[in-house]
Amino acid sequence: SQKTVRGPTVTNLWGSPAFPHVGSPLPLLEEDTPKGTVSLTGQRLILPATKITLQTPPAVSRAAPLHGFHRQHKKSAVGEIYGTHSSSQGHTAPLPSSSSMVSTGKSKPVWMDPAQQLESEGQIPSQTQPLRDPCLDWDIVVCHGMVDQKAPGFLALKQHHHLSWGSIVAFLEHAEKLLKDFSVPLATISGKKLAQVASDFELNENPTKSDILSVIKNHSAVEKIFNGPGQSCKGQGRTSVATTTIQRAWPRCGQREWASGVIGAAWRSRSRMARLRNTLRESRHRHLENFHSRAKHLAANWNRIRTSRRTIIHIPSLGYSQGIREQIPDLALQQNMQMGRLCDILDANVDVIYICPLALSEELLQYYNKLLGLQAAVRSGNPEDMGDLQDRFKILTPEAINSFPEHHMCLATQLKYSPKTMQRLQALLQGRDAYVVGGVPHADDLAVADVLGVPVLGSGPHVAQLYSTKSGSKRIFASACVPTPPGESDIHSEEQMVRALSRLVVDHVEVQRWLFKVDGECAGNGTAYCDVVSHLECHHWLQKEWQSHGPEGWSESQARELALVKISQELPGLLAQHVQPVNEKRFPTWGKFLQTFLTQGGVIEAFPLSSTITNLTVDLLIEPTGEVSIVSSGEQLHAEGPLRSSGTTIPQHSVEPELLHSLCWRIGDTCRSKGVLGYFSIDFVAFTHPQTMEQQVWATDLDLCYSDQLALTQLMLYMTDGNLDCGSSPLEAPPGSKTLKSRGIQQEGTKTPPSPSPWCAVASTQLRHSSLSGTHYNLLLQRCKARGVGFDLQEKQGTVFILYEDQKRHRLGMVTIGEHLQGVLLTFARNLFIIHQEISAPNMQGETNFKMAIEDIEAILGVTAANKLKLEEEQAWEADALKA
Repeated sequence: SQKTVRGPTVTNLWGSPAFPHVGSPLPLLEEDTPKGTVSLTGQRLILPATKITLQTPPAVSRAAPLHGFHRQHKKSAVGEIYGTHSSSQGHTAPLPSSSSMVSTGKSKPVWMDPAQQLESEGQIPSQTQPLRDPCLDWDIVVCHGMVDQKAPGFLALKQHHHLSWGSIVAFLEHAEKLLKDFSVPLATISGKKLAQVASDFELNENPTKSDILSVIKNHSAVEKIFNGPGQSCKGQGRTSVATTTIQRAWPRCGQREWASGVIGAAWRSRSRMARLRNTLRESRHRHLENFHSRAKHLAANWNRIRTSRRTIIHIPSLGYSQGIREQIPDLALQQNMQMGRLCDILDANVDVIYICPLALSEELLQYYNKLLGLQAAVRSGNPEDMGDLQDRFKILTPEAINSFPEHHMCLATQLKYSPKTMQRLQALLQGRDAYVVGGVPHADDLAVADVLGVPVLGSGPHVAQLYSTKSGSKRIFASACVPTPPGESDIHSEEQMVRALSRLVVDHVEVQRWLFKVDGECAGNGTAYCDVVSHLECHHWLQKEWQSHGPEGWSESQARELALVKISQELPGLLAQHVQPVNEKRFPTWGKFLQTFLTQGGVIEAFPLSSTITNLTVDLLIEPTGEVSIVSSGEQLHAEGPLRSSGTTIPQHSVEPELLHSLCWRIGDTCRSKGVLGYFSIDFVAFTHPQTMEQQVWATDLDLCYSDQLALTQLMLYMTDGNLDCGSSPLEAPPGSKTLKSRGIQQEGTKTPPSPSPWCAVASTQLRHSSLSGTHYNLLLQRCKARGVGFDLQEKQGTVFILYEDQKRHRLGMVTIGEHLQGVLLTFARNLFIIHQEISAPNMQGETNFKMAIEDIEAILGVTAANKLKLEEEQAWEADALKA
């Protein structure tokens, strides 16, 4: 029978077959692209922040003509500007524009003023013209400085470039303002060129006039207006800039010519900035080419490198888009939660260079020196054997961490702008085989690797951008043919969201709770939920009709069609009243959440119908040769609600290994075929279906980066000198000395080795308590030791702390290791209680998640005890059957 939570361990070794050589990522196939997407040309390497929106509400997916533009000297207005073509999926593709008509006659050219030329160059075909390939271009007409956001060209561009939509919107806003300031009546913007040029701009960058002109099709006529009489001080900030410049220059000189020269110098400076931007564009392209070239070299030499002396440069950078980084509190601390990466030195051939986003004190450096020096003592069980491994690892902090305090730069960018640290890295790497293991991929990971001349064991930012969004992961899962929750992805308009949710509710009436997940967000911050069915006014009628028709008759019934109409009418008001964002501080209202959801895009998916739900995370590695392997597995702890992970129990026990391996294998193989490389993790949800009472496992998320769980696993392996056998799920480690004596291990001279014992761990990087800041780490560790909280080297069991920084000191990590899950869970909870007692005054308890973590563990222990009792009953029944 199936076990719902933490079932028995089944031993089954599983090996991954080798794969052919992996070169540069394969071309994107049709199923890889977001729905409606034909071309990904010009996408940003990094997802942009998308706080900036246009003035009107998010566009809905229906065609609407741009209002006619009339001029007195024209006999007829510019006609219908766009034609439409609706696909079977409901997506709208516009008719692209044709070029200006060229006369075949030899008559003398007629001079036209700029306004006339605007109309002749900005003409757009009517609906009667045939469709061209939609990936070529979409035209956006700017009429008197305004864009019609309901025009098909605008909507099509939004659908086909939604991953880089934030940059496109920001660039378009600047273009609107410039054209309005110069009183340009009509301009036609090339959607394709707009997407390409906007991809190279951060949201806080202002494009120049030449940048904007480069995307305008009738640029010659527009440029004439720009350069016309009285226009020199118009445009984006030009009036204020000119006034300020003259005011500064005039008192000093009093000569108009001198002030004019100063103004000219200012605009020449802007021209230089444009050249610098082009240089940046070229360097990014060069970094990407070198990234692919070095990836091929790494693949060709991987079998030698992985077994020989090598240096791993760990850069735990969170290369999310600017907008997401700005919303992460204590970004530097969040990037420093993977100190367990240092434990790669468990392999005697590996040296580690860890790039740290915080300046660690001497006290903290000594702590990690002592912790990593326990390697020999762990193996022998003798504390006196502790060694000094400082020559095997280096912790380097970029000097730029304090230079840009308000810019929310990721660690890779800070390292890029730290020449002293880069020079030291180059010196440390001279003559060595080395490679970078990053975090969330960013363009500056490639820049750093290029300067150092080393490959990156990871996916390129372009691949991560495509597949690590919530919608991107759904495309991977669909290609891998693995079970996923009922849902809809690539949602970008409120109309689309209401239509999709209505259909989902009608087709899955039994589902009570629906989740909304923003594409680019992380750690549950962009998640909201709603118990839709229970809040519907037509709830009872819907349940009655659904039950009366049965599953087979319901799909064809008229009642289903009526239910779609009723639900779609109710949903907008229902969602506004009852949706609950997980991160209420960031999204206090449904309106704020919805704006982010529609701007970035997102998914809707069902929440399992079960009271016993387990969330699993499995870490995998795709090696440069293409081999796929599982390197860690665990079950999530939820100290702050069921939709936010706060820790893990390692390894997982809830899903039969054979089933989990099959799912992971299919997803890993699909990722490999898409050009994914290095470490990544998959989230699953396992539950017992209430009707069939069978276990179901859904794949829910994909993160193309090194996870906190993997870093915790590395620390656990280091402290036990063990192996994590992902074929049978237990962590294998040599038994402790007391265990050896109790088992009566054979005396010296016998050749039978002691059998390894299974180990497990409870670990978290997310423990927080405001009262921790009032206690120095040395004092805290002494108090914990006095209360029995520590690690036993002889038994290879106990607790190890992960310390991040010693300025605020309000967060820490903890790993508790033992042989039995129930005992380890109890020890972990007891440790939290002891620490709370030691650091809290009776009248000042502090802000903490310790209590919620303890309550979560108590709930797990209740289920674990029930499963253990059920297992014992089954074993007794099987024993009786064998006797009979």
